[in-house]
Amino acid sequence: MIAAIGCLLLTAGCHTPLRAVTESHVTTSTPPMIDTGPLAEFTVVPGDPAAGERIALVDIDGVLLNTDMTGFYSFGENPVALFREKLDHIGANRCFRGVVLRINSPGGGVTACDIMRRDLMTFKVRTGLPVVACLLDVGAGGAYYLATAADQVVAHPTTVTGGIGVVLNLYNLQDAMAQFNVVGVPVKSGEHIDMGSPIRGQSDDVRAMLQTMAFEFHQRFREAVEQSRPRHDPAHPEDFDGRVFTAGQALEKHLIDSIGYLDDAVAIARQAWRVPTARVVLLHRRIDRARTPYAITPNVPMQGTMLPLSIPGFERSRLPTFLYLWQPDPTLERWGGK
Repeated sequence: MIAAIGCLLLTAGCHTPLRAVTESHVTTSTPPMIDTGPLAEFTVVPGDPAAGERIALVDIDGVLLNTDMTGFYSFGENPVALFREKLDHIGANRCFRGVVLRINSPGGGVTACDIMRRDLMTFKVRTGLPVVACLLDVGAGGAYYLATAADQVVAHPTTVTGGIGVVLNLYNLQDAMAQFNVVGVPVKSGEHIDMGSPIRGQSDDVRAMLQTMAFEFHQRFREAVEQSRPRHDPAHPEDFDGRVFTAGQALEKHLIDSIGYLDDAVAIARQAWRVPTARVVLLHRRIDRARTPYAITPNVPMQGTMLPLSIPGFERSRLPTFLYLWQPDPTLERWGGK
């Protein structure tokens, strides 16, 4: 029944060519992935037309994973690779006078977020350009980890931020599999080569090893915050237990620098280089036009929206990973193809 509904959804909303072979067999074909070309600059905040200075607006949205956000008729990109491409584009053009990171993300993979933060820090050293991070709805977990590398962090009055912690989603599906008479019978060499497997519960020693790894990644996050936010009082360990904060709470704890709107972040970037009339450009693909500073790129795999029921653990088509992620929904990472 579910399979039939899925086929109807695919054929009703899309133009996938279908060819009937028999009464009970249908073959489908999907268009190949296309090269959408290099990045283009779309002016989203006008400036002095006679001046060549520009402020780059870099959008960072959704779950940050080092994987392509693709699916049926979903041509999203790898956020890690795209971020690097945008930084390289800005660094190669001397007309840019500053960067505003527009962040709306609950975080993502530990490694993905660490790569992006390191790329941003290298970019700042190489170009000397001021970078302002502006947090929209959510700037938590790895997204906040990335924001701490900016020169200033601005949060909207209703931003949710913080989430300084690590999570590794593991599930015990042993009983669920038994309902279908499925029993895992791994053949292995090395006692812990399948540690974290969902086909059985985790022993105390395996859980301790994974917990040690989580502590190490958490310490890396904590050190980044302590180094980049010197005004924050480290005597408050509760700030590092993964909880999230409102913008007002984060400002009081000096986890951010100010509360404002995206326009305020742009004004800070303009003022830092004394270019009050610099126009603001958003970097997108040519076919993905942007007309306001809030323009986004659809980056959710279509098949993720077609499942009528979401069961934690059942949809894991790829290996789990440690996450810097504020994750009230245990299946949140599937929106990134995980």
